[in-house]
Amino acid sequence: MSAQGNDSPVARLAGATKRYGNVIAVDGIDLDIHRGEILALLGPNGAGKTTSVNLLLGLARATRGEVELFGCPPKDIAVRRRIGTMLQDAQFDSHARVREVLALHAGYYPAPMSAREALELAGIEALVDRPVTKLSGGQKQRLMFALALCGNPELLFLDEPTAGLDVEARRTLWSTLRTLAEDGRTIVLTTHYLEEADALADRIVVVRRGRIVAEGSPDDIKNTVAQRRIRCVTRLTPAQVQALAGVSTVQRDGARLEIATSQPEGVVFELLKRDPTLHDLEVTGARLEDAFLALTDDTLMEKAA
Repeated sequence: MSAQGNDSPVARLAGATKRYGNVIAVDGIDLDIHRGEILALLGPNGAGKTTSVNLLLGLARATRGEVELFGCPPKDIAVRRRIGTMLQDAQFDSHARVREVLALHAGYYPAPMSAREALELAGIEALVDRPVTKLSGGQKQRLMFALALCGNPELLFLDEPTAGLDVEARRTLWSTLRTLAEDGRTIVLTTHYLEEADALADRIVVVRRGRIVAEGSPDDIKNTVAQRRIRCVTRLTPAQVQALAGVSTVQRDGARLEIATSQPEGVVFELLKRDPTLHDLEVTGARLEDAFLALTDDTLMEKAA
């Protein structure tokens, strides 16, 4: 993954606030996005991540604060020619073929990427003459990715880019995104697949109730929670393990138990004392999902207060 650049940010929110009547969707967010990085913007539904992206795209106007792309207002036409977007509500001409849709979109840009390259990066070069109505859901998703690339953008905004893709197609797209970032392109990613953010992002920004509640590398975010994961094969029942001091949750995963705890040493000691036959023991750090829930779940936040 690319290292964060030291130059001026390619996109910036400074004290950005967006109100819809009495509802504050974005509440004073400060965010700099740097050249060549993959930034994942995470948050529960209604947290403000979509509104933040809309502010950067010029699809919404900030009630207060500053919004810039390449140091200019987001609606500047010269700026818009430097970005690519992949949104979930894209519509296609039902009679068009893939190459016709791509040619139409490429025509909006002064120096577009070749159709062949965009289709190859999206993994649908073999579908160039297929009518859009004949594409599967996953193929349409990859066509939207090709359309985001066709203008040869410096900055990409991708909303749930792998939704509807099978595992192989998802992994292929991840590899493509890493290559694009290594070439100096900047990628802003919103996704509900936390595994995707963990695998791809140089930096993760977690938003809750319109505010940034955590920011850093995937490891930084995971380290915000003290919880650890213990996996083992044991004769003890989940109920017996759940009763141990320091155990938060217990789940069965095939022959193994997966135990969440903030006191791993003490729990491991008790497990071995109660079951000398215990084996396949593994202790790992918190998952991104654990940290995400700890940072955004209202119930957990209230317990921590």
